[in-house]
Amino acid sequence: MTNFRFNAIERVLKREAINVKSLKKRSEHFGKKVFNFNTMRQYVTANAVEEVLEAIKSRKTIKESTADLIALGMKEWAISKGVTHYTHWFQSLTGATAEKHDAFLQILDSGLAIEQFEGIQLIQQEPEASSYPSGSVRNTFEARGYSAWDPSSPAFIYGTTLCIPTIFVSYTGEALDYKTPLLRSIHRVDEASVAVCKYFDKNVKRVEAFLGWEQEFYLIDRALVNARPDLLLTGRTLVGQSAAKDYQINDNYFGTIPNRVMSFLRDLEDQCIALGVPVKTRHNESAPNQFELAPIFEEANLSVDHNALVMDVMDKVAERHFFKVLFHEKPFEHLNGSGKHNNWSLSTNTGINLLKPGKTPMGNLQFLTFFINTIKAVRDYESLLRASIASASNDLRLGTNDAPPNIISVFIGEKLTKVLLQLEKVTKGKLSPEEKTDLKLNVIGKIPEILLDNTDRNRTSPFAFTGNKFEFRAVGSKASCSNPMMVLNTIVAKQLIDFKAEVDLLIEKQDLPKDDAIFNVLRDYINDCKPILYDGNSYNENWEKEAKKRKLSNSTNTPEALKAILLPKYISLFESLNVMTEQEIKARLEIDLKDYVKRLQIEGRVLSELVLNHIIPSAVTYQNQLLKNVKDLQLIFPEDYQLHAKSQLELIASISNHLRVVKTEMDIMVQARKKANAVESLQNKAIMYCNSVRTRFEDIRYHSDKLELIVDDKLWTIPKYRELLYTK
Repeated sequence: MTNFRFNAIERVLKREAINVKSLKKRSEHFGKKVFNFNTMRQYVTANAVEEVLEAIKSRKTIKESTADLIALGMKEWAISKGVTHYTHWFQSLTGATAEKHDAFLQILDSGLAIEQFEGIQLIQQEPEASSYPSGSVRNTFEARGYSAWDPSSPAFIYGTTLCIPTIFVSYTGEALDYKTPLLRSIHRVDEASVAVCKYFDKNVKRVEAFLGWEQEFYLIDRALVNARPDLLLTGRTLVGQSAAKDYQINDNYFGTIPNRVMSFLRDLEDQCIALGVPVKTRHNESAPNQFELAPIFEEANLSVDHNALVMDVMDKVAERHFFKVLFHEKPFEHLNGSGKHNNWSLSTNTGINLLKPGKTPMGNLQFLTFFINTIKAVRDYESLLRASIASASNDLRLGTNDAPPNIISVFIGEKLTKVLLQLEKVTKGKLSPEEKTDLKLNVIGKIPEILLDNTDRNRTSPFAFTGNKFEFRAVGSKASCSNPMMVLNTIVAKQLIDFKAEVDLLIEKQDLPKDDAIFNVLRDYINDCKPILYDGNSYNENWEKEAKKRKLSNSTNTPEALKAILLPKYISLFESLNVMTEQEIKARLEIDLKDYVKRLQIEGRVLSELVLNHIIPSAVTYQNQLLKNVKDLQLIFPEDYQLHAKSQLELIASISNHLRVVKTEMDIMVQARKKANAVESLQNKAIMYCNSVRTRFEDIRYHSDKLELIVDDKLWTIPKYRELLYTK
């Protein structure tokens, strides 16, 4: 094992960038592997295409005869591209994509074989559901689950398989995936937004939620990862002394991309372009070997699918380039974690971004309406939003090294804050003509000018307004975008429904003009939203004290954060909008808690292995060498050997002290794990793993890292931080 580390380093040093013949004009290759509507029109009748489009818009069922035509065209197109199999591709509650491949092959009675793919196979498949987490939605013997075609996300070719994006539900109809509740939430925010848009433009018939994700990740050579049991099995380093250099001199961010990485990114981007993923931005992130990839904004459902697909493609492309992609939110201690910033906005069928000021006072009032309602939604449901991004890995990132804190707040900038304070002074009831004129000229009318110079400068805000969108920065890099986007869509939909009801009441009961009623409701909301608005430059202990005064939740770990899900008002929220049933909510809670426990369980076992098989043997071997050296010095200098061996004796004592603590803490951690495993209540088990097991990791790590500094470099068996992060 001693040589395994150095063999890995030697292999890395011999690596060369793989030559990638990149696409010359990517626009010509965009979507070549996607059965989009342009491709569909080449293989399917115009009437069938129009019916699918209408079904997507109206969310109606597609006729069986039309499904047969689509399936036939899809099959012919796929076979022409070398495809042999098809699969229903869905986002299971494991957090990964799932697929079961079936061949187009069909044997006739005559014994001949043909390629066949019918409408029923396109619309529905029955994958085995027993091995997927269900949160006790179904009994063990009820193994059946159904996947159903989602026509709003086009089919695509991955390798030699036609992948058909689908939802996944249980035998009794409960959602067993992330997409089903997301689609429901998209529908609800559409309905609620259209109703409010009618105040400003009667032509608005549809509002789409848009998403632009930014995917951060680390890229480490596969040989080095294979030499680290913790990276290989948990996705993060459980021990490891920080390198002498990390990002103190800020030479990584936006720096020159290394050759091997550039080759990987070109290969990845070409794959993405062919799959219809509009990747646009790439750059070095703050930490060494950390990077970011971001696409152009897309409709939220498609964007979520594309992010899931890209993460899978990244893994496969990385393998070709002898890399391992680390999506873990905190793979390296004391270095920046990785997030997945979710940029969210709402756009109408008339082409208006509802979070971008218009060219008229009416357009700006519409902007303020959606802007303030979004903030109000976050204010009222901040603990639910926090729960949506909770995970064992994201717990390690939040609140550290330029990452957003555990406390959800909204950053809008100083100038927009002043606008809200001015609006808060609006007269209660009917506004005077002078006040209306003043508002339109000096407050609402100047919003576009304000936003020109009001770019977001607070990188650590969990939820920030960035000019024409809100950016949810607290989402973890490994997480699916589905859950936080589903929650955001749902709470905004509920808030818009409440807003419209309040405005209509003022119009009907108090005979207020429409604009006056809107101003009155927004004025009250601004006061309600003050606790969630935070424009500080940094988040520290003072903010925690201030947040406590404002009665904002501060859940520092996943078991604590997830408790919010079962609050009656949140269950009522999801049920009233038909986004999730109480059973589906509880199922997801159970799945998330089990995931939390299992991940800490694995980390505890891996840490024990590292301590017993790597750290202690290396330290003892070096200590024995020092002891031999002291004995030899005693033979040569029998009277004053302690003077000559002073440094060695100090090192021997230091090693003993660190070894004692490491072994003692590890034994305590193992016993705590066994005790937690015996607990029946899943919530209590997760709390015990959090408070009694994970808390031991820090001391074990601290003393292990001190040993790494002392032990002879040749005897340390696992790659060090400097090698993981700087060996190119």
